[in-house]
Amino acid sequence: MLGISLCAPGAFRDASKMAGMNRQADAFTFILHAARASGARHPFMSPSAAYSRTAIALHWLAGVAIIATFSFGLYMVDLPFSPARIRQYNWHKWAGIAILALSALRLLWRLRHAPPPLPSAMPAWQRRVSHATHHLMYLLFFAVPLAGWAYSSAAGFPVVWFGVLPLPDWVPRDAGLAELLKPVHRGLAYALGALVVLHVAAALKHQFVDRDGLLSRMLPFLSR
Repeated sequence: MLGISLCAPGAFRDASKMAGMNRQADAFTFILHAARASGARHPFMSPSAAYSRTAIALHWLAGVAIIATFSFGLYMVDLPFSPARIRQYNWHKWAGIAILALSALRLLWRLRHAPPPLPSAMPAWQRRVSHATHHLMYLLFFAVPLAGWAYSSAAGFPVVWFGVLPLPDWVPRDAGLAELLKPVHRGLAYALGALVVLHVAAALKHQFVDRDGLLSRMLPFLSR
C-alpha cells in the first residue's frame, strides 16, 4: 500500500500531461480543418503551393519592365522630333529587346517547371479564363517587341542594343511596311497593357474578395 501511495502522484502527473497534449492536438486539428474549409493556407502547407524563387524573380522583373516600358512609350510618342527623342526611342528599343530576352528565359523556365495548382475552390470558368489570359500574355510578350523591332528595321533605324551590340534587321527597309507595322506594334502594346490590368485586377480580387490565397503563390510572405 505504501508503494502505491508513493507512486500515485507521479502517475497522476503523467496522466495530466497526456491529457494536456491530447487537448492541444485536438485544438490544432480543429484549426487545421477550419483553415482548410475556409480556403486559407496554414503555416505548414507544402512549399509546392508557391512558385519557386526563380519564377517569382522572373515574374516581377518582367512585370516592372513591361509596365515601365509601356509607360515610357506613352510619354515619348508625342514628343517633338529632336536628338533627345531619338535617344529616348533607342532606350525604348533597348528595353523591348531586354523584355524579349527575359520572356524567352521565362518561357524556358515555365516549360521545365510546372506552376503550382490553382485553388481547388476556383470555378471551372475562372480556370479557363486564367489559362487563356496567361497564354495570350505570353504570346504578346514576344509579339510586341518583335513588332517594334520589325517597325524599326523597316523604317531604316537598326537596333544597336545598349549602343554596343548591333542586331540584324528583322525585315528589309520599306517605308510602306513601316507605316503598316507602326499601328500593329501600338495595338499589340495596348492589348498587352489591357491584359496586365486584367491580370492585376484578378489577383486583387482573389486576395481581398475570394480570400483563397492565390496571390500568396507569387508573394509568399502573404501566407505567413
